[in-house]
Amino acid sequence: MSDIVNKLWGFCHTLRHDGIDYGDYIEQLTYLLFLKMAHERGVDIPAGFDWEALREKSGQALMDHFTDTLRALREAPGILGDIFAQSMPLFNNAVNLKRVIAMIDEEEWSAMDVDVKGAAFEGLLERAASEGKKGAGQYFTPRVLIQSIVQVMKPDPRVSADFTISDPACGTGGFLVCAHEWLKDVTGGVLDRKDALRIRRGTYNGQDLVPRPRRLALMNLFLHGVEPHIYLGDTIYEPARAERYDCVLTNPPFGTKGANQAPTRDDFTVEIVTDPHMFRHLFQMSDSQELLGHEVLCRFHIHIGLHGNAAYLITLKGVEHAEHHCR
Repeated sequence: MSDIVNKLWGFCHTLRHDGIDYGDYIEQLTYLLFLKMAHERGVDIPAGFDWEALREKSGQALMDHFTDTLRALREAPGILGDIFAQSMPLFNNAVNLKRVIAMIDEEEWSAMDVDVKGAAFEGLLERAASEGKKGAGQYFTPRVLIQSIVQVMKPDPRVSADFTISDPACGTGGFLVCAHEWLKDVTGGVLDRKDALRIRRGTYNGQDLVPRPRRLALMNLFLHGVEPHIYLGDTIYEPARAERYDCVLTNPPFGTKGANQAPTRDDFTVEIVTDPHMFRHLFQMSDSQELLGHEVLCRFHIHIGLHGNAAYLITLKGVEHAEHHCR
């Protein structure tokens, strides 16, 4: 994957001369990766607007067709329209667009044992960090950590007819994708007909503050045959919706909108560790480390139903040395 990220990043410098910045390039890339992976997996895309139709074009015909493709997909009903909402073509040069399409077409993305778009997104964002942009840690959790938590939690939607799973800070959707993959492994991909439709459309839920990773989460789950409900918004600061979930899997964002700014809400009533000093001792935090973890866990607990369970990835960042510890 690192070689692929290097290749994609190298071409990003060329596109800067075409008026496309890093963030726009990453977003345009995700549209094209989605179409290529949908083609590889046999996912239904409106006729005439799939990967093969795009790959065959060149010159101005390619530019026009890419514009028409994004328009058709953002106007499509259901989750496909949600994925491509507000999508606009930003390539100004047909040669550059053709080169990106050819570069993507060289790889068999679905055969890679990684969250492809999430990993590419992470790698490109980390590269962009050296250009003064924000890194990818807020969007993407390492897959091995996600798999470990899912294996412990065993999020099985067959337990009850209304079983739901949520990641209130889903980023690119790694926890939700892994939860679905876990289910496929334990069932061998075979579900009762009455369960299959319910699980596909009503089980997996999430929310993220940033539009681009939310789009990636929708793409990832759609390519896995799932129609999730991914909200765009601030889980910590916005009023909670009425939904409660049976299983919460998440890597909470250890930060706030501003220094010492607490959310103006009255529904944070459950605490996991009530004594801040105990919290520091439990997670081996020094006095120099922020105590945001305790606050955030209290806030995220409101998403869990009465009989639900939750797993959190606790990442504590030392202020002085910027070391990360996972518990």
